[in-house]
Amino acid sequence: MSKRTAIRVLLAVAAVLTVAGVGGWRWSASGPAPAAQPDPVHTAEVVRADLASRESIPGTLGHIEEWELVHPGPAGVLTAFANPGTPIRRGQAVYEVDGKPVVLLYGTRPVWRGFAAGMPRGEDVRQLERNLTALGFARHTADAAFTADAAFTAATAVSIRAWQRHLRVAVTGRLPLGSVVFAPDAVRVVAALVPLGGRVEPGPVLRVSSVTRGVTAALPSTRIGPVHIGSEVEVTVPGGRRVAGVVTGIGGTGPADPGADITRVPMTVELRDPAAVPDLDQVPVQVAITTTERRGVLAVPVTALIAAPDGGYEVVVVDGSRRRLAVRPGLVDERAGLVEVTGDGLAVGVRVEVPAP
Repeated sequence: MSKRTAIRVLLAVAAVLTVAGVGGWRWSASGPAPAAQPDPVHTAEVVRADLASRESIPGTLGHIEEWELVHPGPAGVLTAFANPGTPIRRGQAVYEVDGKPVVLLYGTRPVWRGFAAGMPRGEDVRQLERNLTALGFARHTADAAFTADAAFTAATAVSIRAWQRHLRVAVTGRLPLGSVVFAPDAVRVVAALVPLGGRVEPGPVLRVSSVTRGVTAALPSTRIGPVHIGSEVEVTVPGGRRVAGVVTGIGGTGPADPGADITRVPMTVELRDPAAVPDLDQVPVQVAITTTERRGVLAVPVTALIAAPDGGYEVVVVDGSRRRLAVRPGLVDERAGLVEVTGDGLAVGVRVEVPAP
């Protein structure tokens, strides 16, 4: 056999030994192949938790209350009104009639008469005097102390004069009907009900809203029990951010509309942190309401449940060994990713197998 032929034979034998092995040995430059390593087991603890199931209903982000602001004074021409969307607060003009400002004050009683010396006592006077105090124009005289006591006194007139000087209007010590309007709090103009330059009669002049941003929604009547005034909700705003809110109103305050959907009732939600939501108005959002709650129950990740051969559910307990344990699932909290479970052998701290993250 030539030297070249011998080399070819040796190479062929080496190839056979490498592929098939001889006598249980495998030809390898790096030695025997390592044994396959088992995948690591991922576990989670059984915990005691408060769980809740939620239902999402559509809502609208905006300002939670709108109404018509009524001009109480004599007829005239609408010469100006505040820019829509601009907050108008106590002591600021909300519109003008015949070039004279109509100033916003806070209170729940509507204006029905002018304010002047000699007028009968009344709660509207007390409301005015509280505003003068809040604005910093409570003035005392040598003969009378200023108090919000429902009586128009000399001190009241002096206080009005001081305020009028501040407003740079005629200083008279009296407020004629139509020079002020009352609202429960600050307002924002939604729209004018009279065109600029149009004739203003005693009656609605502007559509306004509260400055409080919130959400309106239609609550299914079947959920009135679980959801009530004061219930915590979660609002998903444009962009996907979740913002906490609280239910501040359920149902209407006026007569029911004969054509209204009786399966749903209006609901208002005040946002816990209005500054955290986009500066948008009349945009759709989702409101997550809590329909069922379970407190202090044993729970495991939903992914820990596996189907049992008999059609039920099991978890795999890992405590030095792996064993299957039958469980009865209860309430599922999708937000937390947990499910309520009961079963023999379950306790807080027991570790159960879950899929790898």
